[in-house]
Amino acid sequence: MPTTSTHPAASPLSLAVGAPAALPRLLPGRRRELTDWRPEDPAFWEAAGARTARRNLLWSVVAEHVGFSVWSLWSVLVLFLDPEYGIDPAGKFLLTALPTALGALLRVPYARAVAVFGGRTWTVVSALLLLVPTVTTALVLEPGTPYGALLLTACLAGVGGGNFASSMANVNALYPQRLKGWALGVNAGGGNLGVPAVQLAGLAVLATAGAGHPRVLVLLYVPLIVAAAVCAALRMDDLRLPRPPGQLRALLAWRHTWLVSLLYIGTFGSFIGFSFAFGQVLQVQFAERFATPVSAAYLTFLGPLLGSLVRPVGGRLADRFGGARVTLATFAGMAAGSLLTLAASRAHSLPLFVTAFTALFVLSGLGNGSTYKMIPALCHAEAPPGPDAAARASALIGFAGAVGAFGGVLVNIAFRQSFLSVGNGDAAYVAFLAAYAVCAGVTWTAYVRPRRSA
Repeated sequence: MPTTSTHPAASPLSLAVGAPAALPRLLPGRRRELTDWRPEDPAFWEAAGARTARRNLLWSVVAEHVGFSVWSLWSVLVLFLDPEYGIDPAGKFLLTALPTALGALLRVPYARAVAVFGGRTWTVVSALLLLVPTVTTALVLEPGTPYGALLLTACLAGVGGGNFASSMANVNALYPQRLKGWALGVNAGGGNLGVPAVQLAGLAVLATAGAGHPRVLVLLYVPLIVAAAVCAALRMDDLRLPRPPGQLRALLAWRHTWLVSLLYIGTFGSFIGFSFAFGQVLQVQFAERFATPVSAAYLTFLGPLLGSLVRPVGGRLADRFGGARVTLATFAGMAAGSLLTLAASRAHSLPLFVTAFTALFVLSGLGNGSTYKMIPALCHAEAPPGPDAAARASALIGFAGAVGAFGGVLVNIAFRQSFLSVGNGDAAYVAFLAAYAVCAGVTWTAYVRPRRSA
């Protein structure tokens, strides 16, 4: 089994590749630290690595799931903001865009924090940080609160978005190359399920306590946050990665950093942006069908739920057929989905609109998994399997996750401007169609046409 110690971590390559796995040494009451980790060694993986990785993956998913719920909290809370709050639809879109932006900014330092502190330690810290936006929101959310105060409070929810990058960086380091697509897909998909989970919780609160009690939804997450932090502290391990000097500078100079980040804007940016905006789009564009927040809430969770569930499928397909090919297919499908959404909007057909939008969620989920599979593959193509390649992949996961999350901001801004200028979302759907066409072209040109393995 992997060695654990309270001493500074030894190099993951400090033991010979063929060396037998050591028995675990867990010292009660002390820090769990993996000092020998060789996932690419089949004997090590079968003897102890797989079991340890699965345990860490499970509790990583739990903490990330709660983080995603807190991050997307305001996508539900805006449904509680009745006319007493005096906020128009454009103002509500801004309330959902700000946490997306802060979550994006935090992803780079969060991914780096795993290398500095270890996966277990940072999972505990990042989980406890979720108490800041939840408690603050519970304190200020009431009619009469200045709009600026609500904007600041909503922005704090962005700390939940940073959790994703640190969780993915940790899981990437734990798994061998042949299983990264599946493992990253499971981790991301389980985390993404936090979006429909909070939306279903919001629906339950709306249907029982009513729109006048948004604090009930917020306070539900306080014990869940504490439980996630405690479970991570008790069941996870610290695995540190090397931090080569000048790593970030080298990453910024690498063309694949920017290409993959662009693709992630199209996949994850779409998923999180649509998740935050869908309920508001329904209420504004089909106002006669959704007179109350509860009526819209019955539909808002469906797309994020399906998009989260298929994310591991995207990773598994990428393991089998190559991340670039799957990513290209998803962008082609998303372009077609945008065209269908535009047609449904112009025909004012709610069934077709919901069907097309749900297809966009599903395809973005598939693309999330396949794009993240491309990252470790590209990094291993530049360096042999080992700590250096894993460290580069983890750094790129954080950076691409940060840039990609800004896609969610762009989605909300696109809807806001479209409704302000033309009164519907048609201009936004045209913009999405153009963006997916560009992403498909980049994928084909950079990764599929040259038959690069990714």
